[in-house]
Amino acid sequence: MTDIMSQQIPSANSPLLQQPFVSKWASRYRGATVEDLDPPAALSLNPSDPISLALISAFERDYTHLTVVDGETRALLGYIAIPQLQALLEAGKVKPEDEVRTAMVRFNRRKGNKYRVITMDTPLEELEAFFAGAATNGQKQDFAVITDERRRFVLGVATVDDLEEFVKRRPA
Repeated sequence: MTDIMSQQIPSANSPLLQQPFVSKWASRYRGATVEDLDPPAALSLNPSDPISLALISAFERDYTHLTVVDGETRALLGYIAIPQLQALLEAGKVKPEDEVRTAMVRFNRRKGNKYRVITMDTPLEELEAFFAGAATNGQKQDFAVITDERRRFVLGVATVDDLEEFVKRRPA
């Protein structure tokens, strides 16, 4: 007979109580992948580029996120979120002539956050799960950097809006 007091009760964060991700649009994907979103090519900056270049480049192309890559190796270092950058400028925390590195969000591999590789072959169900936070410890994401399998090249950026537009174009 088991003593009821010695049994482990799962916590709210326990995998036993977490529900699996259920796609709300799975019926419309029908095997589609990120490539079917036809994402625009990523616009990448170097950390030493001025913030003014980031703003001009984003506005010219109507982009909300720009990737930041190493100038020599082209390795993905992080990104700039244009709405956040505008808020930093308005608050006086950065200036247009400052380098992008002062305002970029870095991808930090040392903090234990597992980087989720999104490629052109990633199924849209997985991309939706990524945006919903199911693939990132509950942290919702509003964009995904699309790379090759080995993360050597940034191929594009996909947003939640891109996924929603794809679903709207697809009949149920």
